[in-house]
Amino acid sequence: MAAFVCCCGLFGGLELGIRLLHLHLHGLFRSRDLELGRDADTGGQTLYVLDLVRSLAQRQEVEQVDVVTRLIQDRRVDVSYSQPVEIIAPGARILRLPFGPKRYLRKELLWPHLEDLADQLVQHLSQPGQGVDWIHAHYADAGFVGALVSQRLGIPLVFTGHSLGREKQRRLMAGGCDREQIEQTYAVSRRIEAEEQALAQADLVITSTRQEADLQYCRYGQFRREQAEVVPPGVDATRFHLVGSPAEKADLDQLLNPFLRTPNKPPLLAISRAVRRKNIPALVDAFGRSTVLRNRHNLVLVLGCREDPRQLDKQQRDVFQQVFDLVDRHNLYGSVAYPKQHRRSQVPSFYRWAAQRGGLFVNPALTEPFGLTLLEAAACGLPMVSTDDGGPRDIQARCDNGLLVDVTDSGALQEALERAGRDPNRWRSWSDNGVEAVSRYFSWDAHVCRYLALMQSRRRVTTQRSPLKMSRPQRLLLLDLDSNLELPNGADLAALRAQLTRDRDRYGLGIFTGRSLAAARQRYAELHLPLPQVWISRAGSEIHHGEQLLLDRDWQQRIDADWNRDGVLAALADLQDQLTLQDPPHQGPWKVSFLLRQPDESLLDLVRQRLRRAGLQAQPLLRCHWYLDVLPRLASRSEAIRHLALHWQLPLERVLLVASQQGDAELLRGMPSAVVPADHDPCLRRQPQQQRVFFSTRSSLGGVLDGLSHFRFPSSR
Repeated sequence: MAAFVCCCGLFGGLELGIRLLHLHLHGLFRSRDLELGRDADTGGQTLYVLDLVRSLAQRQEVEQVDVVTRLIQDRRVDVSYSQPVEIIAPGARILRLPFGPKRYLRKELLWPHLEDLADQLVQHLSQPGQGVDWIHAHYADAGFVGALVSQRLGIPLVFTGHSLGREKQRRLMAGGCDREQIEQTYAVSRRIEAEEQALAQADLVITSTRQEADLQYCRYGQFRREQAEVVPPGVDATRFHLVGSPAEKADLDQLLNPFLRTPNKPPLLAISRAVRRKNIPALVDAFGRSTVLRNRHNLVLVLGCREDPRQLDKQQRDVFQQVFDLVDRHNLYGSVAYPKQHRRSQVPSFYRWAAQRGGLFVNPALTEPFGLTLLEAAACGLPMVSTDDGGPRDIQARCDNGLLVDVTDSGALQEALERAGRDPNRWRSWSDNGVEAVSRYFSWDAHVCRYLALMQSRRRVTTQRSPLKMSRPQRLLLLDLDSNLELPNGADLAALRAQLTRDRDRYGLGIFTGRSLAAARQRYAELHLPLPQVWISRAGSEIHHGEQLLLDRDWQQRIDADWNRDGVLAALADLQDQLTLQDPPHQGPWKVSFLLRQPDESLLDLVRQRLRRAGLQAQPLLRCHWYLDVLPRLASRSEAIRHLALHWQLPLERVLLVASQQGDAELLRGMPSAVVPADHDPCLRRQPQQQRVFFSTRSSLGGVLDGLSHFRFPSSR
C-alpha cells in the first residue's frame, strides 16, 4: 500500500506524453518465450528490460516506449528475431535494426559494428514524429551507442551497466584468470572504455544496489556520484507467488523425478546460465563433499536449455563438463537433477516446487549486480543462500530471508548450506519474511514510479540548433590536406583540379587538417583547387563554412562543454620525458598538441589515465605515430563530419572521405564510403571491413581519383 500511495502522489507532478527509447543490443530479445540461459548473452538483463518496458507502457504518462535491438537472420535461431518491428504491448515495440553480419554474434564480436548502429539511430530519431525524451542504454555496448546518439542529438541519457567490465576483470583475475586471456575472451578493455564514454555522457545512472555505486561505478574516472540513483528491480507478482496448481507440481515431478532417488528431499535449487561467473561447479563440489548435504538434500540445477552439447559455446561446454565430472567424482547420481529442457513459464513452478519441499534457493555467482532470481524465489516463499555481493546484500537487508556467504571460500559455502537447512522454524520465518518484503519493496509499480520521477527531476532542456546560413550540398567529398594533398603528383593534381572544377555544382568539397585555418588556407592556395565549402581544422576541433569562413558556433558550443585546456596541460606536465609541447602555431583553443620523443602507441593509455584521474573531459588522439593531440571529449574529425551531415540533413551514404594515416581509423568506423590510397599506414588494414572501403592500388591523389571512379562519385547510387 505504501508503494501505491507513493506512486499516486508522484503522478500528479509527472509530465504526460513521455517517449522513451531503450537500447538492448546483444543476446536474443523478443516479447514472448524468452530463451533465457540459451547462451551467456541471454540472461537476467533481457528479462529485466522486457518487464521494465511492459510496466512503463501501462503508465498513463508514457506515450511510447521502444526497445532497439539487433536484427538477426540466421537459421540457427528463431525467425522471430528477423522481424523489423514486434509489438510488445499497446504503446511498446521492439525495433530491430541490422548492423554487422546477418548471423547471430556474441556480444564481444559486435564492437566493430556499433558506430553503424549509432548512425542509423541518429537518422531514425531525426525523422518527424520519431523523437524521444530519454534514451536508456543497457550494458556497455548499448552505453557506447547511447552516448554517441545522445551527444549528437542532445537527448538525455540513462545508463545501466548491469555487469561492469572493471568488476568482471577484477573477479576473473581473483579467480586465477590471466589478464591477456581475459582480454582475448571478453574484449574487456574495449568494454571498460565504452563504459567510461557512457558515464561521461549520462545524465542519470540507475543501479539496483547501493554497492554498485559505492564500490563498482566509483572505479571509473568519468563517474560522478550525483549521477547514481538506486532503483531496485521489480518482480512480476502475477507469475511469482506462493500458490501453485497441482498440474504444475505434476509437471515438475515428471521432469525431475527420473533424476532423483528420493524426490521429496528438500532441494537446493540453482537457476542460472551455464557461464563461469555463475560458479555452479563450486556449488556441486560443496554438495558432493558434504555428507550432511547429501543425506538431507537433493541438488537441482536449471542451467538453461540444451539439445546437443556440441552446439553450445565453449564456455557453456566447459561449465557443463565440470558439472558432469564432479557428479561422477562424488558419485552424486540419484541426488542431482540437471534437466536438458524447460519452458520459461515453468520458472515460477521450480521456485514453488522447491519451497513446498522446504528447500533453498542457491546463488553461488562470483558477482551479482541484480539478483533478480533471488527476488523471484523470495516471492514464492523460497529462502536463499547467496553470494555476499552487490544485489544480494541489499535484498538480504530488506528481506532477511537467508544467508550470505563468500562463495570463493568452498568451506564457507558448504557450512552456510548446512546451517541454512538445519532449523525448520527459522526456514518458515525466512519464507514469510521474503514474501512480505518483495510485496512491500520490490514491486514493478514501485520501480516504475521511482524511475519516471527521477527522469522528471533530471529533465534537461535541450537547445534548438540554429540552421547553418548556407545551402546544403547534395554530396560531400572530404580530403585530408596533410596527407592526400601534401606532396601531390603534378598530373594527378591537374586531373583532380579538372574533375573538381567540372563537378563543383554537383557536390561540396570539404578539407580536414590538423593545422590552423590560416595555415591550411595558405597551403591550400598553392594547389589552385576550387574553394572548399567547409573546413574541418585543428584535428576536428573547429569548423568553418563557405567563402566567408563562418565559424560553426553550434559545434564550438557543443565541444566546449567541460573543456579545460589549462587542466590538460597541468595533468600532463610531468610527461616531459615522453612528450614535447608543440609550438604555438600548432595549438588551438580546443586543441593541445604534443610531439612524441619516441613513437609509442602505449603512451595513449597513460595519457588517457592521467586525464581521467584529473577528472577532465578530454580525449587523446595519436596521428602519424609522432603527433599527439588532446581534444574535448566530444571533438574529432568523424564527429565533425556527422555534425555537418545532421545539420545539412545529408545522409552519410552521400559522404565520401579519404583516409591514409595512423589516426584515420576513426574516420573509417561506421562510414559507408571511404577511399584508402596504396601508400596508407599499415594499421588501417587491421580495421574491420564492415563498411564500404575501397583500397586503391595507386598512391596519394592517384588513389583518390581511383576512389572517385570506383564509387562513381558524384553520381547517385
